[in-house]
Amino acid sequence: MIGAASLGAESASAQTGAPTSPSRSTRLTVNGRTHVIVHEARVSLLDLLREQMALPGTKKGCNEGACGACTVLLDGARINACMTLAAACDGRAIVTVEGLASADGTLDAVQRAFIAEDAFQCGYCTPGQIVSAVACIREGHAGSATEIAEWMSGNLCRCAAYPQIVAAVERAAAELGAAGRAVHPSGAVQPATVLSVRAG
Repeated sequence: MIGAASLGAESASAQTGAPTSPSRSTRLTVNGRTHVIVHEARVSLLDLLREQMALPGTKKGCNEGACGACTVLLDGARINACMTLAAACDGRAIVTVEGLASADGTLDAVQRAFIAEDAFQCGYCTPGQIVSAVACIREGHAGSATEIAEWMSGNLCRCAAYPQIVAAVERAAAELGAAGRAVHPSGAVQPATVLSVRAG
């Protein structure tokens, strides 16, 4: 399938006269599953997750690293997926909002806390807020409402649900313990799969 996809892309480019974009193969672990993905070298991690891996939970907001809607964890650290090249994630582990619940669908402490505190309105920023909150607690920055607000300031909420978001992080931090235990995706790493994506 890889060869067929590549030939299809070359054929399409030849017919339209459009320049071809170089492609590459990237191996990455997403939510506990390892994938080898053929993609355009220029594609962002955000577009790879949403358009090529069918993980739409990570949202595209500003697409310039300013709003935090696309927050994911890369090797445990929060990043803006819109500002990160997928190729730069080769050999690394990524957790999206889809990977936070346990294998049986049970929500983790942060997700439950957001529901309990009604920490959302339209919900568009919520996945990024939740992933960022996981990291905030793991980093040990959930000691007070002021500290939480400061360390969550990279995630914007246009509905201004900030008091509820802070309360949700406080609730989750209390449940997880004073040490701020990390939240990991469940399940063992699965055998690698190969996804071939036609350039276009």
